Amino acid sequence: MNSALNTFLLVLAAIFPVVNPPGSALVFLGLTRGASPETRRLLAKRVARNSFFVLLCSLLLGALILEFYGISIPVLRVAGGLIVAVSGWKLLNEGSQKESQASSDSPPQTNPLDQAFYPLTLPLTTGPGTIAVVISLGLGRASYASSTDEVLSFLASLAAVVVISVTIFVCFAYADRVQRLLGPGGTDIAVRLSAFILFCLGVQILWSGGSELLRSVIHAAPPSAPI
Repeated sequence: MNSALNTFLLVLAAIFPVVNPPGSALVFLGLTRGASPETRRLLAKRVARNSFFVLLCSLLLGALILEFYGISIPVLRVAGGLIVAVSGWKLLNEGSQKESQASSDSPPQTNPLDQAFYPLTLPLTTGPGTIAVVISLGLGRASYASSTDEVLSFLASLAAVVVISVTIFVCFAYADRVQRLLGPGGTDIAVRLSAFILFCLGVQILWSGGSELLRSVIHAAPPSAPI
């Protein structure tokens, strides 16, 4: 049981900072600006459910899927980091929504529920960094000596994933209360700041994957012949 508890705390500590539900809630708030509280809670429920299945599939099948398609984790980080950076840059440079909300004859916006999986679940909530961490944790289960230890490790990891998913729902569903607390100006500042952090996170993921790819190319290059 001590081993299972340690696994639970390890998985929770590894995933929570990468997912960052409180910080992601501000980005969620910016992308669902203008939606009703009921729509936002329904969307938060779908994002939490999608995040649970993404984390679970990454834990169970992530390494197998990457091996089947021949995708390395550095390539996953480069592609996902690029998507995260572009999403953060787009949110950072969005114009003020006040004029579009004030005009009654403007065309209707896209249904927020259509964004439940992309981009709110993947890559903004459970992005490539999270998937890479969970895949690494899933690979670590193979080091257990007995099948009983492996089952306990999986159950502990599953419990940590459930806790993360519930935290995502709570933070996203009640993000409007943060909006009321900060006010329009404070919310806009917080959303822009979170978008900048999201952009920096995408660049960091992109840099990490690119650095690993560059090191692999350098190490694979044949040594130059002596003159």
